[in-house]
Amino acid sequence: MAQSADEMSLQVLSAVSNSSLLQPGFSLLNFDGHVFFFGQKGWPKRSCPTGVFLLDIKQNELKMKPAFFSKDSCYLPPLRYPALCTFRGNAESEEYQYIIHGGKTPNNDLSDKIYIMSLVSKNSKKATFQCIEKDLGGDVPEARYGHTINIIHSRGKSMSVVFGGRSYTPLAQRTTEKWNSVVDCLPSVFLIDFEFGCCMSYILPELQDGLSFHVSVARNDTIYILGGHSLQNNTRSPSLYKLKVDLPLGSPAVTCTVLPGGISVSSAIVTQTSDTEFVLVGGYQSDNQKRLVCNTIVLEDNKIQIVERASPDWTPDIKHCRMWFGCDMGKGSILLGIPGANKQLTSDANYFYVLRCKGAEEDTEEELTAQICSQTSTEDPGDSTPFEDSEEFCFSAEANSFDVDDTDTYNEDDEEDESETGYWITCSASCNIDINTWVPFYSTELNKPAMILCSNGAGHWVHAQCMDLSESMLLRLSEANVKYFCNEHIDLNKGLQTPKKVVHLKKQPMKPLRKKTAMKLTTPAKKSFLRRLFE
Repeated sequence: MAQSADEMSLQVLSAVSNSSLLQPGFSLLNFDGHVFFFGQKGWPKRSCPTGVFLLDIKQNELKMKPAFFSKDSCYLPPLRYPALCTFRGNAESEEYQYIIHGGKTPNNDLSDKIYIMSLVSKNSKKATFQCIEKDLGGDVPEARYGHTINIIHSRGKSMSVVFGGRSYTPLAQRTTEKWNSVVDCLPSVFLIDFEFGCCMSYILPELQDGLSFHVSVARNDTIYILGGHSLQNNTRSPSLYKLKVDLPLGSPAVTCTVLPGGISVSSAIVTQTSDTEFVLVGGYQSDNQKRLVCNTIVLEDNKIQIVERASPDWTPDIKHCRMWFGCDMGKGSILLGIPGANKQLTSDANYFYVLRCKGAEEDTEEELTAQICSQTSTEDPGDSTPFEDSEEFCFSAEANSFDVDDTDTYNEDDEEDESETGYWITCSASCNIDINTWVPFYSTELNKPAMILCSNGAGHWVHAQCMDLSESMLLRLSEANVKYFCNEHIDLNKGLQTPKKVVHLKKQPMKPLRKKTAMKLTTPAKKSFLRRLFE
């Protein structure tokens, strides 16, 4: 295999503010050269209720500034591991939107919704987005994560293509021990027509196994799928698939061809360096080995060529770390992260690097027009034992400097601890709810425990199961407009508290002190005798 001689440089980010928000699984959106963060691990807080931030990289420092949604926007939850890609309404339009599909919510629910996100206005003080949820009909893809979505163009028309990913085990097949386990989605190819809101699914004989955390690159009417991990047989596919979509006046036609020259890799990262050239970095080639080799992917004349290229000078920390993560930042740049040496003590102790696959001067001269892979996260830690912490960022933007006011930078120290409002907290001294061992207790639970608000002080959430609430009592409390107080804050004068089990005593009937008799009437003769007796 020939080797490309292009040099790659590695730069360390010395300071990252609010790095606890930069957890594996998030995405970056690039609008007009400005990079926006989306998909934090927990629910958004008051300082940024949208969960979308503008990222500012200056002098090796990264800062975050809250972004806003327009009044006509729908609610967009923070989704981790979604599939996303850019979309233009027509070829003449310079403005483009982001399509976001699937992903995980902070409650570990999987989303089957599809959103279209666009930038409405942007100035030095404020960025405003519009988010619209798209209604779909037909063969709608099930809720999933770790999949890809791409836009193809054929005969003057455009469609999006969804493939791969993982989903929860169907309800009929769930057991108590494996209630939250995931499986590969069926290897169906979904076509989505946004103009009419209809979906079509295709089963192709060349696609036998489900894939997730794979790489996909699209150009015109063709999509190339590379690598990926299969849970069913625990393998990383060495196959290279070529999907070709034809959009005639009638029904669409989808064909698949298996090509030679694939790479057995999962969770790889792809960045675009020119109109026809991409660079593949990172990922894993086996359960216990990172892939430190880099490749160049060239798409020309309806053909694909993959060649090995010179790798950057990896630091000792990167070479010896157990896992790594990262994603594309646009125009030949990649953000890489590795866990710090003291990660077991502080959850956000990660080190970050910017990997540049070409010179900075070239970045300003070329405009990238082809699409890059839409999902570059690594395997979810709940699904892969060897790399249980190996989740990756999902970026699709540039790392530029912005003229933002530092006074508006998001400050996480102003917020309350997110763990106080999560489902997997320690709600009381007797709490025994563990995310790794929890199984549904009430009939209303699915993949998260039922909780109830204790009204003591500022209020705090407790698990209904830890409070020994029966299901009927829990339903009654949820319907009644009363205050509830947990076992540790019982106050009868304030409201209703957890009912205690009381042993009812049998009441014995009281015996009368004396037996009452009916009064007898005295005859006139007896009255005369008694009168004479006392005289």
